[in-house]
Amino acid sequence: MEHILIIGATGQIGSELTMELRKRYGNTNVVAGYIPGAEPKGELKESGPSAIADVTDAQAVASVVKEYHIDTIYNLAALLSVVAESKPKLAWKIGIDGLWNVLEVAREYGCAVFTPSSIGSFGEATPHVKTPQDTIQRPRTMYGVTKVTTELLSDYYYTRFPGIISNVTPPGGGTTDYAVDIFYSAVKGEKFVCPLKPGTYMDMMYMPDALNAAISLMEAIPTRLKHRNAFNIAAMSFDPEEICREIKKHVPDFEMVYEIDPLKQSIADSWPDSLDDSCAREEWDWKPQYDLESMTVDMLEKLRAKLNK
Repeated sequence: MEHILIIGATGQIGSELTMELRKRYGNTNVVAGYIPGAEPKGELKESGPSAIADVTDAQAVASVVKEYHIDTIYNLAALLSVVAESKPKLAWKIGIDGLWNVLEVAREYGCAVFTPSSIGSFGEATPHVKTPQDTIQRPRTMYGVTKVTTELLSDYYYTRFPGIISNVTPPGGGTTDYAVDIFYSAVKGEKFVCPLKPGTYMDMMYMPDALNAAISLMEAIPTRLKHRNAFNIAAMSFDPEEICREIKKHVPDFEMVYEIDPLKQSIADSWPDSLDDSCAREEWDWKPQYDLESMTVDMLEKLRAKLNK
């Protein structure tokens, strides 16, 4: 990778991935792509180049690729699970028509492409515990349908991400976002209202591990890869009760109550409890650095510093 375009650079993953790639490859070699109304701000804007790169406009993406001599594209444009259910047509337009545009531009200009899939690409018929690398995928949400289609469309490298937990970017409409919201409540001294019932297990990952996974896969030796369309990656799996108990070790007065959101619960119930990521470990040496305990310590520390500012 020498010249990189991040599409969706101001989003939850993109904002941090852009900065991490600039650290590794140099500020001027990483372009932050955005849509009008979501322009980069602060350090993201000042540290390197940015350009409009709307996946629904193939010519706009092609112009950026040509101008900056891009050879690697990270396509992070998508609507999150809950938002996608309320706007299914837009979810398809961004997730699938947009990906098609990116792949066509990449084909024309010879770029490698990374685009993340999700545990949402599975469904109720999928084995929920230690979900295999290759298994049945019959999602019932529009978010899941777009992610499966994403996997089928692409012959390039990309990864099935679990729920991503970040101390930088606020949640934005995902089913797994409770695992971010809960930390904000704990640090603010507020009672947390959990939208999912006890016993709802989902795979989660701390953002530093997610960034490392995306970059490591794109740096992997191609001849080692037996799977070329998608990889399961995993770091931890927990339910609301477990993350609450972990937080209470550090914030003893923390309280959590339940107010179940039927839509979020139905989506969560259709997703796996845990993924088998042995193929990623074998083929490109994937290994997470954070578990629930170490992530909790770091999240609380970083959020306290952030909110105290």
